[in-house]
Amino acid sequence: MRNGEGGGRVRAALLVDVDGPLNPYAAKPHRRPEGYQTHRFLTPRWEAAERRRLVEWGLPNKPVKPLRVWLNPAHGPALGALPFDLVWATTWEDEANTFVAPVLGLPELPFIAWPSPRAHPGGGLFWKTPEIVAWAQGRAFAWIDDEITDADRLWVTEHHSGPALLHRVDPRRGLTSQDFATLTAWATGLRCPMT
Repeated sequence: MRNGEGGGRVRAALLVDVDGPLNPYAAKPHRRPEGYQTHRFLTPRWEAAERRRLVEWGLPNKPVKPLRVWLNPAHGPALGALPFDLVWATTWEDEANTFVAPVLGLPELPFIAWPSPRAHPGGGLFWKTPEIVAWAQGRAFAWIDDEITDADRLWVTEHHSGPALLHRVDPRRGLTSQDFATLTAWATGLRCPMT
């Protein structure tokens, strides 16, 4: 529903990356952060990518190891309580609904489908940034990712007509209470109509 349809307003979207914010993959390799649980997923995308690598390395018969993912089950309710419409903005795409959402207790969420092959805009700009702005079409959004830089913030300021918060999450720690506080403060502080 867009602004004005059915008498309501559309809430800002929260665009959620998996690896970094939800899966603190850069934490010490054999020491998962407190509150996280270890999961091993053999997603179709991971399996296909690893199979290609094994073939390139001359090991076509070696079995593919599942992807180790650390997830904190408290993040699902915390995300669901935020004043946003949640959207996956992750290379997991629809697989986030199959593998990540059930662990966190989240419902099936819409997701951004990335183009293939991916464009690499250069100039320090993250490849997701232009795609996210195109997806948002002026709608207010916050985006949590571990690869956001000042170049992305500047690009969004110049190319997006609505409010936007680009919030970098440390991939060694994942989402923290401070991150949730920042997101809540930004969403509740929006004064302009959200389209």
